[in-house]
Amino acid sequence: MQANWVLEAYIFVLALFVGFQLISKVPSVLHTPLMSATNAIHGIILVGALTVALAAHGPLETALGTAAVFLATLNVVGGFVVTDRILEMFRRSPGGGRKEHE
Repeated sequence: MQANWVLEAYIFVLALFVGFQLISKVPSVLHTPLMSATNAIHGIILVGALTVALAAHGPLETALGTAAVFLATLNVVGGFVVTDRILEMFRRSPGGGRKEHE
């Protein structure tokens, strides 16, 4: 049991490191379009969180599952809000030009 936990912690830390390295190499101009393009992945994360929450057997597992569902929902909603803001920048105003930012 102990070795399994250590292996899982090692994989988690390695994933954090690789993810940080990948994101830090992306130019800042591309961060928002990449975030809005991953809304489908956020939806998969929400489905996984729901699955974990429904399979919970104890109060701690239920609390962690509920927190996972809440955070995944925030992730999905935030992705759609960012996408909407990006699309708002490209909408044309009634006068024919691009919409001015406030």
